[in-house]
Amino acid sequence: MGRRTTLVALSLVTVAVLAFGAAAAVEASETAAEPVGGPVPATPVLSARRVPGLIAAPVADRRLTAALDGLVARQSGTTCLTVSSSGRTVYTHGPDVALVPASIEKLFTAVAALEVLGPDHRLRTRVVAAAEPVAGVVAGDLWLVGGGDPLLATDSYLARFRRQPQIATDAEGLADAVVAAGVTRVAGAVVGDESRFDSTRYVDEWPARFIEQDQSGPISALTIDDNFATFPPSPEVPVPDETPAPDPPVQAASVLTGLLAQRGVTVAAPPAAGVAPTDAVELAVIESPPMSEVVAQMLRESDNQTAEVLVKEIAVARGRPGTTADGVAEIAEVLGELGLPVAGSVVADGSGLASSNRHTCELVRAVLDRGGPESPIGAGLP
Repeated sequence: MGRRTTLVALSLVTVAVLAFGAAAAVEASETAAEPVGGPVPATPVLSARRVPGLIAAPVADRRLTAALDGLVARQSGTTCLTVSSSGRTVYTHGPDVALVPASIEKLFTAVAALEVLGPDHRLRTRVVAAAEPVAGVVAGDLWLVGGGDPLLATDSYLARFRRQPQIATDAEGLADAVVAAGVTRVAGAVVGDESRFDSTRYVDEWPARFIEQDQSGPISALTIDDNFATFPPSPEVPVPDETPAPDPPVQAASVLTGLLAQRGVTVAAPPAAGVAPTDAVELAVIESPPMSEVVAQMLRESDNQTAEVLVKEIAVARGRPGTTADGVAEIAEVLGELGLPVAGSVVADGSGLASSNRHTCELVRAVLDRGGPESPIGAGLP
């Protein structure tokens, strides 16, 4: 979830229409945000709905070419545009020029996540203890173990979004599962375990203003409520502001402690962070929606945080450490393994906030043609 924005940049219908420049996605933030700075100009990706109706009609190629030549000429800066129909390229301008993709980067994160993890894969968040509870009592700590699910959220957090219902993993459901396991008291603390990934909270390349604008919450293998400690209660009430949790695993443990208290479970010690024992007993588990829905949510909401968490999960799934550097290396490798046209491509993050990302219009076209409108990627495009 993270900093959810409305992506008005991508559309996939029978005719795929693509154009992007240095800041390719035109994004309308839910709160005012500074425009992406830098010397490169912003050029929108075009939705098929925004292109003149003559594309949808059976018109001569020369009329189409003339119309699109005029469209390209009106764009500022370097632009690429490709129009394809049923896999046939009918117009192209600068297809091999590698440009900054902005939020289009999420397309490539989505492709890699579906390929590496699989469309039916679900991310698991577990609650474990050193031993089974005795007479309802957990003798020591109760560990909340993050499994790389970016969508675990409470009902109160989900209520802040205008689009409903939200695709999410039910944090209340996890608390219910702990109660169903017979737990009535925890003699120790709820301890958040984020050890699946590293503890680097943001991509190093991101400018400070993106972090200040809460374009993403702190990145962690253990995420509840996008790792914001405070947030507005609804779309109509803008206060309090989003406040990133200073320690995401402690924040997640605190949220679960509160949910358990609401269900009559007492926890003796304050929330903490740590690593669960390898031989711990699993008491409860909650699974994310299938990866096909996670990816669709990421694209539809232009969800920066989901993208960055998936980058690290892709790394882990491919046997590498859960870091951004390892994840983007794996994404680049997957794109090449799929035979996609990756010449000139640079993958620097999963969300597109990094300005060193580079991709061509031809690669975007190939990704969309490969999936088609009925694919999880197609389902996520506005």
